[in-house]
Amino acid sequence: MATRRDEMDSYLKTLMEVDRFRDYGPNGLQVEGRPEVARIVSGVTASLALIEAAVQAGADTVLVHHGLFWRGQDGRVTGWMKRRLQLLLRHDINLFAFHLPLDAHPELGNNARLGALLGLSVDGRFGDNDLGFLGRPPQALAAPGLAGLLASALGRQPTVVEGDGRPIGRVAWCTGGAQGYFEAAIAAGADAYITGEISEPQAHYARESGVAYFACGHHASERYGAQALGEHLAGRFGLEHRFIDIDNPA
Repeated sequence: MATRRDEMDSYLKTLMEVDRFRDYGPNGLQVEGRPEVARIVSGVTASLALIEAAVQAGADTVLVHHGLFWRGQDGRVTGWMKRRLQLLLRHDINLFAFHLPLDAHPELGNNARLGALLGLSVDGRFGDNDLGFLGRPPQALAAPGLAGLLASALGRQPTVVEGDGRPIGRVAWCTGGAQGYFEAAIAAGADAYITGEISEPQAHYARESGVAYFACGHHASERYGAQALGEHLAGRFGLEHRFIDIDNPA
């Protein structure tokens, strides 16, 4: 089966509430390809490797969290940008990207899916645009126990700053490069904070506040939203969908 690209585009704008966000780049259709959509490849980032894999899979549409265009970047179509765009345009492939809307969505978003993967029950939100999630594990954990749960679920060991060793009964999380949300998580009453990255100040905040900090990888924490959204679109419009994970150590 297939659907019109413009129909899917309109549906996605409503579903993802794109007008609610002041984002770092455009959300929705970033590169126009074929007018009909039948086969979607989803992934985290619109890298050359993902686009090449989509071509090999016979996709007419690529759906990602990290698109091609960002505020403040060099606008010239040279080097890596030329190679990515050239491949998309040569094969007439649509590129859809959803950044903050895909972090925030309460069911299909990166944070919602990560929480479900970890077995956390959501009971609140925090931060700008309510991007951060708050919730509880089935039972309180020590920091090593939460680190082990993350390692098992995500396939990589997190960087951990253990805080004061308190039992972790309330968890805050925000995927990707959300280390700047740590102070808001502390203010929201979290015993631990999970995100993708850590910068120099967060280790001090964890030690001084007693709130444990877990950095589990930007890519590793955001493998779930685009996949869930692709599956949702496949079910709604009767499309083929395949998630392709391009390994990234970051």
